[in-house]
Amino acid sequence: MPPTPGTDPRPMTDEPLGIDLLNTRWIDATGRHDLLDSLDGLATWLAGPRVCQALGDVPAPVDHDTLQRLLQARAALDQAIANPQHPDADAVEALNAVLAHGRRGLLLRPDGPDTYVEVESPSWLPAWRAAEDYLRLLAERPERIRSCGNPECILHFYDVSKNGTRRWCSMAGCGNRAKAQRHYARQKKA
Repeated sequence: MPPTPGTDPRPMTDEPLGIDLLNTRWIDATGRHDLLDSLDGLATWLAGPRVCQALGDVPAPVDHDTLQRLLQARAALDQAIANPQHPDADAVEALNAVLAHGRRGLLLRPDGPDTYVEVESPSWLPAWRAAEDYLRLLAERPERIRSCGNPECILHFYDVSKNGTRRWCSMAGCGNRAKAQRHYARQKKA
């Protein structure tokens, strides 16, 4: 029976594709979770709106090859996001290893210029697009690629706030907990 997408259980699903791939792992009150620990989780991630938009009309197979390539891309992004503005040599090599499996080309259509993506096999497409999207974020505003300010949280985000001062993956979750901890500390001190 083929894997079927379920409801996405992740606390944060509205980030750009490269960061969304990183956020397939999270921690909550019940412990650590990894959406990509099964083909069903892969099917759920591939069915998400950000992924569908990035892949366009090209469906990615829900198979072990696609899963392994996504895990390779996620590991490379993990290395790169540790220091987005100045990634170390290993991070550069790991991300370039993913990007080497595809390319973006230019062409002219009757209605004007266009681009296309070409990958070695359809199973590389989601991983390649996530790596490509991360490069787009680096080119735009690398200083806005951040990890959550909560040291116990492993989520990341791309800060699109007007003044660029976002600190938390979400104010409802980590932001609220931080405010509650500061309030409790002030009350205890008084």
